[in-house]
Amino acid sequence: MANMELGILRRNIGEAIVKASDRLIAGELTDQFPTDMIQGGAGTSVNMNANEVIANAGLEYMGHPKGAYEYLHPNNHVNCSQSTNDTYPTALRIALYLKINELLLSLDHLQKSFGKKGKEFANVLKMGRTQLQDAVPMSLGAEFNAFATTLREDLQRLREIQALLTEVNIGATAIGTTINAPAGYPELVTQYLGEVTGLPIVLATDLVEATSDTGAFVLLSGMLKRTAVKVSKICNDLRLLSSGPRVGLNEINLPQLQPGSSIMPGKVNPVIPEVVNQTAYYVIGSDLTITMVAEAGQLQLNVMEPVIAFSLFNMITYLQQAFDTLRLKCVDGITANADVSKAMVMNSIGIVTALNPLLGYETCAAIAKEALKTGKTIHQIVVEEKGYITKEQWNDIYSFENMIHPHGIYT
Repeated sequence: MANMELGILRRNIGEAIVKASDRLIAGELTDQFPTDMIQGGAGTSVNMNANEVIANAGLEYMGHPKGAYEYLHPNNHVNCSQSTNDTYPTALRIALYLKINELLLSLDHLQKSFGKKGKEFANVLKMGRTQLQDAVPMSLGAEFNAFATTLREDLQRLREIQALLTEVNIGATAIGTTINAPAGYPELVTQYLGEVTGLPIVLATDLVEATSDTGAFVLLSGMLKRTAVKVSKICNDLRLLSSGPRVGLNEINLPQLQPGSSIMPGKVNPVIPEVVNQTAYYVIGSDLTITMVAEAGQLQLNVMEPVIAFSLFNMITYLQQAFDTLRLKCVDGITANADVSKAMVMNSIGIVTALNPLLGYETCAAIAKEALKTGKTIHQIVVEEKGYITKEQWNDIYSFENMIHPHGIYT
């Protein structure tokens, strides 16, 4: 379209290219792309594959046989004013932008699922833990709300990085000097590209830099890794919280999807969190691939963009599927064992921390040691034996509301 407006392509040829491209956009002719995604030449193989498919589809539209390139040529016409080095990364950025939209939708659904469970479990008392040791009480709802919050943060960060993909180097041609492109072509083709895609596409201010730089891909990869790490950590927590059921934490129940053992009857494993863990490890490994590839770029071009494309699309696809699976097959069906978690709180030594403002650290430490040594509860030692506080004070300090939103007791 830009070449036609600038008088570089005859209108009948340009219109044939447009018609052929529309067929590709509609999902036709995909069987005509045998080129492997990982390839040498910075994407020249797949770019020429596209040019040849468009040329032959255009020839059909013009009424000529396939291969009659004297009428419509893959290089002279379809690739007019272009190079693999500007079309390939531009196409990749647009495709990634659209693909990220799908990931954002899945991640948003997942964080909302955790948020819904946070409300559902708002009144479930449980023990908070640090270093896998008893810490202080909290609500199960607060724990699930934290899962939702941390994923909402990544939603915002992904949107910010997605916006960086709208800066393209189309029209830069081989190395950014715009050789073989007519004056005004980069600006005009960028304008048309924005109109056709509906995206806020802008032309890079330094085309030489933009042609060799892969920084946006590194940022995106790193953000995908960060999200994968967060979700994997959440899945570790779900596995711990559901461990048991008799000799583990057993604070929550995960949906039972399959027999967990070929030899142990009745055993059920947390298979969905395990699936997500493994997906996260794959994403983490792919991020390392992209890091090395970006660093290995030389001079005016990074020839390894194909493996960047391969890795990023797999990362996004696998994460999206993992998010959907985690939500539908696990989070939505989680239930709480409120009585179990409350009993663990009241039997925990960690609740002595609430007495610090009243009794002091040293006294509380002595109480904790005695409870650990004798097996007595904190209530037995503090109220029944030592008489440090009254029953009424105990009920106030260890009320559900004060456990969830501590206000401190000093008198």
